Amino acid sequence: MTLPEVRQLIRQGETETLEFKTKANHPDKIVKEMVAFANTKGGQLLIGVNDHGEITGLATADEEIYILENAIGKYCLPKISYRYEIIPVSTKKSIIIYTIFESESKPHYALIDRPEIQRKGYIRVADRSVQASKEVKEILRRKRRKTAVHFTYGEKEEVLMKYLEKHDFITLKVFAKLAGIKPYFASCTLITLVLAKVIHITPREGEDWYRFNSFSV
Repeated sequence: MTLPEVRQLIRQGETETLEFKTKANHPDKIVKEMVAFANTKGGQLLIGVNDHGEITGLATADEEIYILENAIGKYCLPKISYRYEIIPVSTKKSIIIYTIFESESKPHYALIDRPEIQRKGYIRVADRSVQASKEVKEILRRKRRKTAVHFTYGEKEEVLMKYLEKHDFITLKVFAKLAGIKPYFASCTLITLVLAKVIHITPREGEDWYRFNSFSV
């Protein structure tokens, strides 16, 4: 990629498939972004560009790459598919472009120390990387199997359909309360209907939304 092409890319601002980072001094956070890209549609991560889209550059791009390569190997589970390239912006500074490919082995996790090791899945929502709910992770996991989905249309499904005919979306908690079922069974029903493409899930930082639509995760 040429520098003019990079500048044109930056003008888009941060999006679902584009993220800026000034440096790799918090590699665990950068790994979170990479995992989110791999779990969603893939994307590009520009190191040496601040949140305002200004090219700050890196004086030691090789050192930044060394830090990130170690972090990717340490904190990503399972491994993600990516490539990187160094783009000079002056005689003394460069930026690094990481291209992360959408994975066929979703979900991926970032390993976090707080204080014990935890693994957390992330997905990309607009210009942010957010922690994936257990429903999103299960949908990603089961989509990978590519098996047929069957379900029985019963009382709880009818409650859901009637609600969605009058409202733009529903949450798991609202559905469980309306249907008079435990959250676990509400979760299983919603996951099955998403996989059957009856409804789709809109991941959110709080509660996911479920609605009628032609798109899915």
